[in-house]
Amino acid sequence: MTETTAPATSQESPAPALPTDKRRILLVFAGLLVAMLLSSLDQTIFSTALPTIVGELHGVDHMLWVTTGYLVAATIMMPIYGKLGDLIGRKGLFIGALSVFLIGSIIGGAAQDMTWLIVGRTVQGIGGGGLMILSQAIIADVVPVRERSKYMGIMGAVFGISSVAGPLLGGWFTESVGWRWAFWINIPLGLVAIALAVVFLKLPKHNAKVRFDLLGTLTMAVAVTAIILVASWGGTEYEWNSPTIIWLLVIATVFAALFVLAEYKASEPIIPLALFKSRNFVLATAAGLFIGVAMFGALAYLPTYLQMATGVNATISGFMMLPMIAGLMFTAITTGFLASKTGRYKWMPIASMIVVATGLWLLSTMTVDTPLWVILAYLFVLGAGIGLCMQILVLIVQNSFPDTQVGTATASNNFFREIGASLGGAIVGALFTARLNDLLAERMPAGALGGDTNSFTPAAVNALPDQNRDIIVGAYNDALTPVFAMLIPMLIAGLALVIFIKEVPLRASLDTIVEDEGEPTAFDAVAEGAVASGPAAPWIATGPTDASAG
Repeated sequence: MTETTAPATSQESPAPALPTDKRRILLVFAGLLVAMLLSSLDQTIFSTALPTIVGELHGVDHMLWVTTGYLVAATIMMPIYGKLGDLIGRKGLFIGALSVFLIGSIIGGAAQDMTWLIVGRTVQGIGGGGLMILSQAIIADVVPVRERSKYMGIMGAVFGISSVAGPLLGGWFTESVGWRWAFWINIPLGLVAIALAVVFLKLPKHNAKVRFDLLGTLTMAVAVTAIILVASWGGTEYEWNSPTIIWLLVIATVFAALFVLAEYKASEPIIPLALFKSRNFVLATAAGLFIGVAMFGALAYLPTYLQMATGVNATISGFMMLPMIAGLMFTAITTGFLASKTGRYKWMPIASMIVVATGLWLLSTMTVDTPLWVILAYLFVLGAGIGLCMQILVLIVQNSFPDTQVGTATASNNFFREIGASLGGAIVGALFTARLNDLLAERMPAGALGGDTNSFTPAAVNALPDQNRDIIVGAYNDALTPVFAMLIPMLIAGLALVIFIKEVPLRASLDTIVEDEGEPTAFDAVAEGAVASGPAAPWIATGPTDASAG
């Protein structure tokens, strides 16, 4: 195992292990956490509010686009922000992404019809796609990898909290002050994040000449849009074997191939194929995709399952997800500090795959008679497993490349995990719906409920006569719980991958790169002088400098 230091363009000086201005870093970190919270909340906050919103704006037929518009825009923008951040600097992009996100919030909050609501959500996605990526990359600009693990663990906990807090806040706003506050609440929080970035975030200037990868961006955008539409529409708006879904799959395949070709020929590709020369990047990214499928596949239906099985409303079922978040927060924060203290981390994703698989198996054993406290314990196990590796996998990716490439690498890793999250919900939904229809056809009297499973809201089911309700709840349980077990092979595949991750020591200073497996890393071929030189992060330890424009 060898360690090489990036070439300097001026006289080299020893790099301090850590920036000295802890207060400045903590204030910057606070702004990054707010930005991450805004981005991740907006992926889930409208799930409980949508029925009310579309009813008020008379747009039930376009309801799906409220969430799809955000998801498509955010996913497409992830690699773009990552690449541009490496080329031109991240401070201006970060403030710009926050500003665009706030503009989208204003448009959505003021919307008087579905068209403007969808426009607002899409604009939010254009900004939101950069908030999480840039937050993870900016902390990499100011804190070395060894110390960074503590911060990344807290970021992972924030992401987990938002997955449950989003639906809860959406429901609470809708039932109290009104659904528009799901947009308005972003404005004061976003302004705080912008102020903290303007005052305290001091990053170096980048003078790189930008050659925007237009062809790669266009082909990637078409492929991503087709994939997400398949995941969103398949089995709901259209049958899986319908011409629309088949054509979308063809488009996704063709444009994914064209995207790879475009990246091969581009001088500044948004997702460089050179990334895939790093074994740790490939393994950590593939494992993150599998975790995304399992996590979001389970999260998509667990709240509704709790409502069906226990008869509680949407808000209470959201609170029932808190044990999962407690498990995720505990392990995410703990592993972050352990990685910083010991420098050892390979065991974490290995343990994660085992614990998540165990959690899914436990969920697959649930019945309508399973005590509530047992279900909550199962959720804690699942959350603990997810927290073991969620941010550690990102850290492994960041540790595999020079700091000047951290944005591109981080964005690419998150991009594929987001694709996995979209596919996870679609996979679980397809398997669950097919099983539910079959079970209801077997157990219900012919035509008793019209065969329309889309009408089985928890409230409607709970209002049925006991006999029919028991049949539906039993079918719902028997259709969903085996699907959790069907996800376990993905975790076994993930385990097989992370076993081969090489535990490269976490760097204790900035602007150095540790070689992976004795082989040159994917970016060792970058032209000499491309990596920033000089002392590590002097812009953090001092007051405003010429570098403050970022």
